[in-house]
Amino acid sequence: MDAHKSGFVNIIGRPNVGKSTLMNALLGERMSIITNKPQTTRHRIIGLLSTDDYQIVFSDTPGMIDDPNYKMQEAMNRFVYSSFEDADIMLFVTQPGEIYAEDHPLLSKLRGVTVPLILLLNKMDLASEEELVALESWWTARVPFTEVIRISALQKKNTPHLVSLLLSYLPEGPAYYPKDQLSDRPERFFISEIIREKILEQYHQEIPYSTEVAIESFREDQTRAGEPLTRISAIIYVMRTSQKAIMLGKGGSAIKALGTEARKAIETFLDGKVFLELHIKVREKWRDDEQWLRRFGY
Repeated sequence: MDAHKSGFVNIIGRPNVGKSTLMNALLGERMSIITNKPQTTRHRIIGLLSTDDYQIVFSDTPGMIDDPNYKMQEAMNRFVYSSFEDADIMLFVTQPGEIYAEDHPLLSKLRGVTVPLILLLNKMDLASEEELVALESWWTARVPFTEVIRISALQKKNTPHLVSLLLSYLPEGPAYYPKDQLSDRPERFFISEIIREKILEQYHQEIPYSTEVAIESFREDQTRAGEPLTRISAIIYVMRTSQKAIMLGKGGSAIKALGTEARKAIETFLDGKVFLELHIKVREKWRDDEQWLRRFGY
């Protein structure tokens, strides 16, 4: 009988290179929210891939922000740097066209990695052979990667091969979480992330980056017909009164549309009927307020 394998596989890279798409593809579940806007991922999110023979603990991190503008972005970068401290395997994701300065601090951090370090060239389906060769050559000349793999996280190209490769490097060890568990995060976290994803999709410019979502209440109930119903109340925090007006929309049309789309997605996530209430509150400069950042989990 083969020994059980387990370990922590941390995924890092800049915003919008496909880290969250990759973790979702590897897990076969929708663990991280995905939009085409940068800085969609704000927290470090654990996703678990388990069988009888192994457990891979994936960690999806926010994209590295080169020049943080406020304390929330500094906290996001700390999530990235903390991933260097507890990994059994590191995955660094990049894509064609991405440029790093020779003195970028991330390069020196990557050179100091002592565990297996795998370079993932994502979006291979959107690049020419010449572009991929040039990208691989640039990185391997600067960082001693253990392996280099071309993938398309969105199309799930080469992701099964990546899992096989990870298992070859994974150490023997116990299961760190119950085998039927998918993440270390509670349902409330994922529901708040679903609402935030819909904000990112519906609103533009600064609005999505000025908002934070907190679940005020979450309780099981029944409809009048006796069917199971989950009642959820969420608060969307914004930074200015003008942003609150934009989020509400004329006659409340925008917040109503947001609530409808968020409720549908939450019902899919929970596999059941949901009653969703959304409230908007103004909290000035929350992105630079240490107390509120702690409250929001940063």
